[in-house]
Formats: sequence, structure tokens, C-alpha cells
Amino acid sequence: MKLTNIEKQFSILFFIIVLFELLTSSTESLTNAHYIAKPAIVASLMVLFVKESISLDNQLKKLTLGALAFSLLGDVLLMFVDLSPHFFTVGLIAFLLAHFIYIIVFTKHRNRAIKPIGFILLLLIYAAGLFYVLKSGLEEMLIPVMIYMIVILAMATSAFVRKGIVNKYSYNFVFIGAIFFMISDSILALNKFYEAIPLANILIMTTYALAQYLIVIGILKLSVTNSKE
Repeated sequence: MKLTNIEKQFSILFFIIVLFELLTSSTESLTNAHYIAKPAIVASLMVLFVKESISLDNQLKKLTLGALAFSLLGDVLLMFVDLSPHFFTVGLIAFLLAHFIYIIVFTKHRNRAIKPIGFILLLLIYAAGLFYVLKSGLEEMLIPVMIYMIVILAMATSAFVRKGIVNKYSYNFVFIGAIFFMISDSILALNKFYEAIPLANILIMTTYALAQYLIVIGILKLSVTNSKE
């Protein structure tokens, strides 16, 4: 299944917005524009989703918009972490809620025949390695970060177990998007709690934007195809 014309046109606009965000976030003279560009990433996906999700189940539609809304809130809060570390904590909670909602969305089409033990084991090995690197720098954020890691691993697993129930395009887009979400959050954590990573902002925002884009497109593909294909 290919992208529709609207999705193709949106994709061009979306990646222009992402490039604009990367430019404004790294150029001091464009700092003010950054406060518009960053929220525009998820806000534009919400507009696309509302426009193109007419055939989607109403509950699934509301849940997906809820996940995007909490993501947007998290984006806004993280822009102000320089003012107070509390903005990071509340932003973390916002993304935690977004992941919880995505888990609900994904598990609505869970293939109960799949036993994801091997996949979960791989995720746990990855998480253990990441935690080992981060633990000395977490301090009071130790418990919140552990909880967040568990939830995002659950989100990736819930995307994985859709295989065989949803069509391959919806599955591939959503699953790859979930993996990109893990990568983005991992880079953010390493950059904040371990050591500064060169071009961290570009890496974080690029993988994050791809994650949200792929998940939204994947859910939209479910709305225009047989979900048991």
C-alpha cells in the first residue's frame, strides 16, 4: 500500500517543518521561532490524523489523538527545562501518559498467538545495558527513569504483537515508529544523564519526528484496509 496523495503532500510539509525545527533550535537568532517550530511537528500530525481518520473506530481515534496531545504537551514542557528541572519531570510524565495510550491503541489489535518472549528478552538486554551506563548520573531521577523505561519497552512490545492481525503496512509503520521512539528517548537519556552527545538535538528530534510520523501513518493505514488482512 502506497501513501495517498494527501499523505505524500503532508510528508513533504512535515519534513520541511522538522528541518525548520532543527534549524531554529541550533541558531541563536531564530530562538523565538523554535517555540513555534517544535510544537508544530506533532500539531501537524494531529491535523493530518483528524482529516484522514474518518473511517477509524471512534475510540481508537480519540485514544490516538490523546497520545499525540500528551506528546505535544511533553514537547512544550521540555522547551523550558532551562527555567526549572521540574519542567523535565512533568514533561516525562506527559510522554509516559502518551506511551500508555499508545500501548492501549496497539493492544487493540494484539495477535494472541504471538509469544513475544524472545523479543522481550532482547529489549531487556538493551535496557539493562542502557541502565548500566546511566545509573550513576540518574540520582533522584532513578525511579522515574526506570518506570519510563519499562513503559516504553511495553509500548514497543505492544507494537510487535500486532503482527499477523493488522495488514503489513500498518504493522511495519507502527513497529518501526515504536523502535525509533526508543532510540530517540535513549539518546535523550544518554545526553542528559551520561555525557553530551555531538549533534544530540538533531539525532533526538529526527528520530522522534520519524517515530510519531510512522506511528500516525501506520494507524491511518489500518483505517483504510482490512485490519485482519
